[in-house]
Amino acid sequence: MNSYELLYILNNELADEAKDAVVEKLNAVVTSNGGTVDGVEKWGTRRLAYPINFKSEGYYVLVNFTAPATLPEELERVMRINQDSVIRFLIVKR
Repeated sequence: MNSYELLYILNNELADEAKDAVVEKLNAVVTSNGGTVDGVEKWGTRRLAYPINFKSEGYYVLVNFTAPATLPEELERVMRINQDSVIRFLIVKR
């Protein structure tokens, strides 16, 4: 099992319930594939360094999790499917 950090930016135009639903969905992907979520930090709305898809603000979420080596690939696949809600993401092995 490896330890990872996942930082992703959600579309700030989503409702609060929709943002929470995306966070819970991504956490469920981790737990359903044999990983454990160690911590979730919702940083909130922040200004982007440069406009992405004509948006200047995003909702930042940092997730620390422990998982098998194959899980980051599955997480990337799920986040690419949800391109309307997840603007950018980065997974780093700690």
